[in-house]
Amino acid sequence: MIQNMRLKDQPPSERPRERLVAHGADALTPAQLIAILIRTGLRGANAVDVSRQLLARYGYSLQALARASVDDLRQVKGIGRDKAVTLAAAFALGRKMAEEKSAESPVLDHPEAVVELMREQLRSEPVETLYALLLNTRRRLIRREEISHGTLDTILVHAREVFRAAIAANAACLVLVHNHPSGDPSPSEGDIRVTRDLIRAGQLLKIEVLDHVIIGRPAADRPKDYVSLRELGYFYS
Repeated sequence: MIQNMRLKDQPPSERPRERLVAHGADALTPAQLIAILIRTGLRGANAVDVSRQLLARYGYSLQALARASVDDLRQVKGIGRDKAVTLAAAFALGRKMAEEKSAESPVLDHPEAVVELMREQLRSEPVETLYALLLNTRRRLIRREEISHGTLDTILVHAREVFRAAIAANAACLVLVHNHPSGDPSPSEGDIRVTRDLIRAGQLLKIEVLDHVIIGRPAADRPKDYVSLRELGYFYS
C-alpha cells in the first residue's frame, strides 16, 4: 500500500537524496535510488513506497525492470509517462556505459574477462543473443559484433556470418559469447554443435575460436553465472 507520508516529512537521514550526499550512492538500496529518479512531482505518495511496488512488479529484479518498456512501467500506480521515460533513460545510460567500457580494448584472454565485458550488455536481453568478440594477435578487443538475435531458448547462426565480420575486422582470433535468459548457463546440444562447427570453420580460415562463453545468472548451487565451453573440454578432440 502506498503511504501518504511524503519524503520531505521523513527524517533527513532517511531521505534518499540526503543519504546519497552523506554516504554515497552505494549506501542506498535499489528502491531508494529509484525514488531519487521518480520523486519530483509525485503527489500524495512516498517515492520509496512507489519504487518498492515497481520492484515488486518485476520480481525485485533490476534486470527485469531494465527490460520493461515505457508502457509497462506506466502500469504501476504513481508512474506516469515522464517518470517511466526517466527510468528507461537511466537504464539506457547504464547500457551505454557498458558499451563505452568495451571500447577500451581490454585483453580477453580468460573467461572472467569476457564475462566482465559482456555481463551488463547481455543480462537485459530477453532472448538468446550471440556476439563474436573480435581480437587482434595480442587478444585485445577490436570490436564486438552481434551475430544472432534468437528466441527464448536457442540461437541461429551460420559460420559465414561470424567469419565475415572477423575477416572484415582483420581479426586474428575471436571469442563467442551469448546469454541464456533462463538463467542456467549450461550449454545445450545446439550450443555445443554450433561451437564445434565454428571451431572447424575457423581452422580452415586461420582465425582461431578461442572460447565460447555462456552467461546466465548465479544460483544457490551454482555460484558462477557463466560457463566456458573451453573449460568444460569441448574444444578438445
